Amino acid sequence: LGRRKLHMNDTAPNVIVIPAKVETPQEQEKRRHLRVAAYCRVSTDSEEQLSSYENQLTYYTEKIMKEPGWTMAGVFADEGITGTSTCKRKEFLRMIRQCRQGKIDMILAKSVSRFARNTVDTLNFTRELRGLGIPVIFEEQNINSIYPESEFLITLHGAFAQAESESTSSRVRWGKRQAMKSGHVTMQYKQLLGYEKGPDGKPRIVPEQAEVVRFIYDRYLAGDSIREIKAALEGREIPTVSGKTKWMASHIRSILANEKYCGDVLLQKTFIQDCISKKVIPNTGQLPKYLIQNHHEGIVSRETFDAVQLEMARRNAKAGATRKSTPTGRGKYSGKHVLSKLLFCGECGTAYRRCVWTQRGIKRPVWRCVSRLDYGKKFCTQSPTLDEEPLQQAILAAVNAVMLDRDTLARQLAAAMEWELAPVLGERMSLADIDRALEELSGRFNSLLAEASAN
Repeated sequence: LGRRKLHMNDTAPNVIVIPAKVETPQEQEKRRHLRVAAYCRVSTDSEEQLSSYENQLTYYTEKIMKEPGWTMAGVFADEGITGTSTCKRKEFLRMIRQCRQGKIDMILAKSVSRFARNTVDTLNFTRELRGLGIPVIFEEQNINSIYPESEFLITLHGAFAQAESESTSSRVRWGKRQAMKSGHVTMQYKQLLGYEKGPDGKPRIVPEQAEVVRFIYDRYLAGDSIREIKAALEGREIPTVSGKTKWMASHIRSILANEKYCGDVLLQKTFIQDCISKKVIPNTGQLPKYLIQNHHEGIVSRETFDAVQLEMARRNAKAGATRKSTPTGRGKYSGKHVLSKLLFCGECGTAYRRCVWTQRGIKRPVWRCVSRLDYGKKFCTQSPTLDEEPLQQAILAAVNAVMLDRDTLARQLAAAMEWELAPVLGERMSLADIDRALEELSGRFNSLLAEASAN
């Protein structure tokens, strides 16, 4: 047995190790005909930078065409685009797509900062390209991204580039804020209905467009909702500032809230969060604002503008929070019906909404609590449903009862108006002032009664 084991050991198979033949990146580049692309970018539209842009195009075109074994895969260039984000760099993204499609074997770039000024983007794209076997050659730093050990240097130079970009952005922001403090205003006329740049550099009123602005303000103060104003503008085929016939509710709302229409300018209403995300944030107190009064001729009077702001605040207060966030939200403002936003639930305080019930083909208008309509009895259990016709009759009866004693009503109104208006005027109102105010109020009151009777 021992002899047999010895014999088996003597005839055991030999294992021969055949070493792997691994091509280095340099050998791979030499073996194949490389399709080489170049990427260049300038971050401003200045004449000097655009000259540099043209020089980069010429340099890389000549370099790739002269190199033996290289084939031109294209020069991708973004002109006047920042490097802190890739979302707006169309040529850069087109180059990356072609890399993914296998159309590019190598990329040349002047420096890491020309490739990207965002450390995260730089690393993400160089890693992706390394996974595809595509090196990025950064000439200024002499870095080849195909080597894993190059990542530290790329990160380091990318961080320097991002810090430089943040520093530049900070200086630009400081300069803009200093200009704001000194009253320097830059107007966006392409987005400002009713104005154009005048010979003196200040806003000049465009009469035809100014009439549209006044129409919007007048209709809003007359009680029209944003939707009704939008329908009126589109019905008359009145163009927007960009020439379109389709109006956006947000556009109308911005016109109503824009202080430029009364001749003022409020600066720094928004600000950019950072130079990387470039997200625009509403300035709700994080930074100072700068109000320049009487900067230019207003299209509407200051009194009209202030009245619109008060009316907008009133409607927003009526609406309260959205119904999605709170069960007793008061819904949207509506000027369609006389009693809109005048009826409120005695139990939960939510506004009543007009609904139309149909029973056996007969339509029956009623008013119901919004909270009860949307959530059932979960938050409001006792709110009644009010038929519109008897409700209007009851209101008219109450109004008529008050109107029977006109002398008492006149004294009460005069006292109330004197109390409210005298502090504003700085002195007690005269009887003539009160009579004129009463006459105006009576006219408005009669028109409301006529409208209620018609319904």
